[in-house]
Amino acid sequence: MKPFASRYLLLVAFTLLLGACQSTPPAATEAPDARATAIAQLEQSIASSELATAEDQLNTLQAQAPNDPALEQYQRQLAEAYLQRSQIVLQKGDVNAAATALSRARALMPKAPALTGGVNSAIAHARKAELDKVEAALKAAEAKPAAKLIDPTAPSTTIALNIGDSRKLRRQLDAIAADVVNYQCDVAIQAPRTQDYPWLATLLTKRVKKLDAGFDLKIQRQILRHVPAQLVLSPRKAP
Repeated sequence: MKPFASRYLLLVAFTLLLGACQSTPPAATEAPDARATAIAQLEQSIASSELATAEDQLNTLQAQAPNDPALEQYQRQLAEAYLQRSQIVLQKGDVNAAATALSRARALMPKAPALTGGVNSAIAHARKAELDKVEAALKAAEAKPAAKLIDPTAPSTTIALNIGDSRKLRRQLDAIAADVVNYQCDVAIQAPRTQDYPWLATLLTKRVKKLDAGFDLKIQRQILRHVPAQLVLSPRKAP
């Protein structure tokens, strides 16, 4: 019985050893499979223009294998994708987004500054154009006299007229005429009686023509029985 027991124990030991050896290869191949999956995910992120995600994935792979030359092609692809995005958003007029994308491309391609030179020049030109536009708008705003009665930022301003006091009405119409000319206003005369319209239109027209003889004054008549005499001024252009 002893020889049989010894052979049985040897058989069991051999079986366990064989099983251990057979289980080793999958553990050894687990890391390469994970890396291949990570690279495939990186390629998919670049292809889908998920560039921030791709950059995180690339950083992770480079941290795991700092000297892997195979990752250089993905770094270049990502940089080119950022550069392309910069060009696209710049064409759409988003200078800030273009500059951000360009900075990422530069960070990924520090040894190839010439590749980003063209976009950088275009962004600089676009920024200058934006600044020139803002500066021109500020100069125009400074050159334009302050509004006397209207709110230039509102679509329209309604001004009740001092019909009962001729002196106050004249001063009021002087201020209204200045706003009409300075802010290119269309005018609606709202009055409860039909006979109120002609003389109010005449008084305002004389004052506008005195300020600017060539001004194209547009006056609309609106007879509203339930409202007192008033003018509605609507600027044609934003200040």
